Amino acid sequence: MDVGSLTESRAMRHVLIIVQNLPVPLDRRVWMECLALVDAGYRVSVICPRGEGDPDFEVLERVHIHKYDPPPPSKGIKGFAWEFAYCLAQTVRLMRRVGRVAPIDAIQACNPPDTFFLLAAPLKLRGVRFIFDQHDLCPELYESRFERPRRIVHRLLTLLEWATYRTADHVISTNDSFRQVALRRGRRRSQDVTVVRSGPKAAVMVRGEPEPELRMGRAHLCVYLGVMGPQDGVDVVIRLADELVHRRGRSDVHFALLGFGDCYDSLRALTTELGLEDHITFTGRADDMMIKRYLSTANVGLSPDPKNPMNDLSTMNKTLEYMAHELPVAAFDLHETRVSAGGAAVYARPNEVLSFADAVEALLDDPVRREQMGRSGRKRLEESLSWENSAVDYVGVYNRIFGRATGRTVCSGGAVSGARQAASGAAAAEPGSSGRP
Repeated sequence: MDVGSLTESRAMRHVLIIVQNLPVPLDRRVWMECLALVDAGYRVSVICPRGEGDPDFEVLERVHIHKYDPPPPSKGIKGFAWEFAYCLAQTVRLMRRVGRVAPIDAIQACNPPDTFFLLAAPLKLRGVRFIFDQHDLCPELYESRFERPRRIVHRLLTLLEWATYRTADHVISTNDSFRQVALRRGRRRSQDVTVVRSGPKAAVMVRGEPEPELRMGRAHLCVYLGVMGPQDGVDVVIRLADELVHRRGRSDVHFALLGFGDCYDSLRALTTELGLEDHITFTGRADDMMIKRYLSTANVGLSPDPKNPMNDLSTMNKTLEYMAHELPVAAFDLHETRVSAGGAAVYARPNEVLSFADAVEALLDDPVRREQMGRSGRKRLEESLSWENSAVDYVGVYNRIFGRATGRTVCSGGAVSGARQAASGAAAAEPGSSGRP
């Protein structure tokens, strides 16, 4: 780094974002946060695991991304404990590298796990701020992922969550259900918790021209987009296809599953076992272009997340992305899904495949209703759920902790113009101030 670049880095507040469960920019929420901060005049570094083919270090759109080799896939409690310890050690190593380039002013930890307070606590003594960006409720996630959760593990996860809440200078919650947990279980003050939703950028994620060939010669296409883990209910999509194709005789529908995860191989095996390979397309990792192509062609977006302690309180990003593409949604009846989708979804009885199949079939047979629901979902997203709305609140958290003025204007391109103006003015006045699929 030359002298000019070093001087510039010290003229901006430096935010280090730590994320363990996905690489950046594959983690869409984290990537949008990075870009919002950069637009607002902050220097942004990220530490995360490396995806396939990723370099150890790269600068993308002014975001400095440091990556480490991910641990092998883990199973069971001991496996997860080893994964957390390994990632913590790798993060410490890369934090030293980041700090040598430019002093760190704030650390944002994106869970899971709830262990990064261990790194932030000693740095707080030197004035570094700690922001907890709570993506998951780890105790509820544990309950939902394991059939026989152990009480002692649940208590440990609750303790780690509490310690993270107490260490944080500010808590960012993905929805109001998470915010209520921070207030109640974390005993945080209302002014110390901000809701920042993970909605897509409405100006960028829009419906395009359909590509009928993706329907594989059939009249209808149903799409699942997202992670394929034990708690995501993707097996419901395959059993839904089995019900519609083999039991109800519907040869007019194709299914596309976009994404990957721990259950990918077992889902492929279930598809073969049920004789559905001709009716289901697995795409693997989906980039922006693939997502746009499939969601612009689909007739129904599938949100099969089963009702459990975690999912009931979580906002499903795929649901919002379906709404952005004017797709009606079929979902199980979960609290936060209703908050997000409202009338843009039909709701099946929780965890009942036949009820889910009824909901999907009703949509397939009613094109007028599909169109009305699609328009309703798009309008709902634009008015309150898009990233353009959330970015203002997100940047406002950092502007407040660093004593900067905050604006509320959102420009048509999706950038936070008020925050950018405030940040550029603050950078001039404060010489010491300083990643998706």
